[in-house]
Amino acid sequence: MILKLLKVHGVGPVLTNKIINGLSISNGDVSKAFETIHDELAKWLKKEQIQEYKLADNKLSAQISEIERRGGFVTLMDRNYPHLLLEGAKNSAPPILSYFGNLNLLTRDSVGFCGSRKVSSRGLKVTRDCVEQFSKDGIVIVSGYAAGVDRIAHYTALKNNGTTIVILPEGLLNFSIRRDLSDVWEWDRTLVISEFLPDARWSASRAMQRNKTIIGLSKAMILIEASAKGGSIDAGKKTLAMGRKLFTPIYEEMPDFAVGNQLLLERGAIPLKKSKDSGKAVLNKIKDELSPSKEGVKHTHRQGSFSF
Repeated sequence: MILKLLKVHGVGPVLTNKIINGLSISNGDVSKAFETIHDELAKWLKKEQIQEYKLADNKLSAQISEIERRGGFVTLMDRNYPHLLLEGAKNSAPPILSYFGNLNLLTRDSVGFCGSRKVSSRGLKVTRDCVEQFSKDGIVIVSGYAAGVDRIAHYTALKNNGTTIVILPEGLLNFSIRRDLSDVWEWDRTLVISEFLPDARWSASRAMQRNKTIIGLSKAMILIEASAKGGSIDAGKKTLAMGRKLFTPIYEEMPDFAVGNQLLLERGAIPLKKSKDSGKAVLNKIKDELSPSKEGVKHTHRQGSFSF
């Protein structure tokens, strides 16, 4: 059982993935194989770690049953494990994802959003504009459920009959629908995912780790406002390091704290601009990332700096 292995002290996603790959587990046989590998674990784990793995864990069993009652799990060895996540995270990809909601959203084109919890009114307007356009085109919005940019992105997608994926920085059993999203929430158009143990609490390190999963599940990322330090600029740097395209706006009278946008542009982020004709964000370059076959098509929007 992958979750049981992840509870062992000193065992994380990378080592778990090595064990899974070393066992050559075939699709659909993960749980069965883990019940019969005690002898083989000596290849990767210390004696005390193997003993810890063998201990009965009734609490974890109950938590697994609760998740299966309301949703389910996808493991690294399952055919429906998101290939985008494997491309982005490689050896550190989450070995197991727990979920509530519509798992089919993982097969759709997706764009990730990140940004400050204290986003400005202009930043919120940019977020809403972009999400509205993507939602009309059937593109899934991926974000991290934090206050500010994240929840505005989720809300705007659902309000406009779009779809969204919530990536949690904590265990799935700690999830609840936020009050500011309750009036638009529909499970058929939402997927909630956690890569952590079912009862794991929020922590800064889990939030940073969660950022990699947001990026991994997104074909492109949009960063609205970021300071010089913290989770938002960390997500921007990780996006560039993982080889995904990062788009970020610079508009008139940027908030004093949002110096991270310019820093990321200097590192290789792509300016997000607006059309002088419509006043809306020009998203063609991002859509080209979703549909590479359309690259080379000339776009006629007249672009300027993003100013609202």
